[in-house]
Amino acid sequence: MAGVTPRETTPGTPLGSDVDVVLIGGGIMSATLGTLLQQLEPSWSIRIYERLDDVAQESSNPWNNAGTGHAALCELNYTPEKADGSIDISKAVTINEQFETSRELWQHLVATGRLKDDSFLSRTPHMTFVRGENNVDYLRRRHETLSAHPLFRDLELSTDPSTIAGWAPLLTTDRDPDEPIAATRATSGTDVDFGNLTRQLVDGLVEGGAELKLQHEVKSLKKTKDGRWRLKVKDRSWNAVRRTSTVTAKFVFVGAGGGALPLLQSAGIPEIKGFGGFPISGEFLRTADPEVVARHQAKVYGKADVGAPPMSVPHLDTRVIDGRQYLMFGPYAGFSPKYLKKGKYLGLVTSLRLHNLTSMLGAGLKNLDLTQYLVGQLAAAPETKFAALQQFMPTAKPGDWEKITAGQRVQVIKRDADGKGVLQFGTEIVSAEDGSIAGLLGASPGASTAASAMVDVLEKCFPWRFTKWRPELASVMPSLDGVPADASTLDAAPAPEVPSVHADGVLDASVYESQASSRI
Repeated sequence: MAGVTPRETTPGTPLGSDVDVVLIGGGIMSATLGTLLQQLEPSWSIRIYERLDDVAQESSNPWNNAGTGHAALCELNYTPEKADGSIDISKAVTINEQFETSRELWQHLVATGRLKDDSFLSRTPHMTFVRGENNVDYLRRRHETLSAHPLFRDLELSTDPSTIAGWAPLLTTDRDPDEPIAATRATSGTDVDFGNLTRQLVDGLVEGGAELKLQHEVKSLKKTKDGRWRLKVKDRSWNAVRRTSTVTAKFVFVGAGGGALPLLQSAGIPEIKGFGGFPISGEFLRTADPEVVARHQAKVYGKADVGAPPMSVPHLDTRVIDGRQYLMFGPYAGFSPKYLKKGKYLGLVTSLRLHNLTSMLGAGLKNLDLTQYLVGQLAAAPETKFAALQQFMPTAKPGDWEKITAGQRVQVIKRDADGKGVLQFGTEIVSAEDGSIAGLLGASPGASTAASAMVDVLEKCFPWRFTKWRPELASVMPSLDGVPADASTLDAAPAPEVPSVHADGVLDASVYESQASSRI
């Protein structure tokens, strides 16, 4: 299914007529929620609106996200150090459980044919790599605490350069032998092509009777007297017969990534008051050089710089996109006022309201270190940025790498219990009191926890039905009923074979060439 474009449907009913469910945005969240609803209530009509010419083109696009399959195996920002020196693993445990819930859902969908295959998931070890005595000590304490928990019992730790070289040789080649280093490794880690997964989910929805409308942008939402939502929709295609139309829906989900905030503001629900969003763009370095790629089979996360947002934790990753393997390093943070990568430059400005100005200003004052970090990243010379890669990979050569622009992330700004603005790193479900509309705000861990997040949407928005739905949901995702998550729920395939490097340093390109010819 990789690379297959979902067919756009010709609606069976006029655009101005009623539908039961409208999903705004063709990303992993809308695709997951639509899939759950279609299985729970197959008689409900579902329509998906995507403003671009294909699904999974913003945050779900594989080059716009890290594809980590966040399971807290390697991300240090999920295991903060407490004042007493102990390690708090509560968030790591929660995220690991949420990812395993996603894997349970994917396994069920593959087994029942709703997903054509599991080509979106590749087995890729997750590692954490640190330098310096203090960081080595922290990683040792983190490993001791995590490995005592059943979900992380297989996590390995080493401070031996030769062992680490066996895990990921690019980390140690030409490194100062006197520099203290340490690494942990979880061989159960994965790389997820969320673009491939989203396309398969949407194809399954369409085959099940849902309507997909590409190049259609929802411009506004208004509540009707009978409790439904009237959506104004713009046809963005060049040959549109009718440029604008309306549709009425009983339930609306806004899964539009960075575009969710302005749409929820348009809906006028009181629950969105006080919410703002701070957009952060990013860049990665990428290589497809087969000799370089062949020497690194892992996702390796490091420690973020002081003041850096969690989404800017540096990592050197194996990526598997459409069956081909790459390496990617980053991200380098940047700033753009756009809320979507392919959105308008006035996204941030037009989202400002009287009710969220204090939240935005308060969060800004509390995060001056973040502002300084972003300014520093924007001002950094290319040589300075490349030096960050060389801290991971001392042998990195500029000519082997190219710069790519990542997707836009909009960090949630909300009011705390005291009414003051705070910057929240994570995701937030915002729903109307009557459950007729909901949206997802925020970023990481995002896509990896889509199944749990969308079950939360079902519970918040359909409480009167959820009691009936829960047994069926739990039969698909046993961890919802407290059954311990099992990393083997969906066996990820090994990453595709890559060219080997002979002992004399000569590249064996025969494997790469055979793979390339098979893709043509």
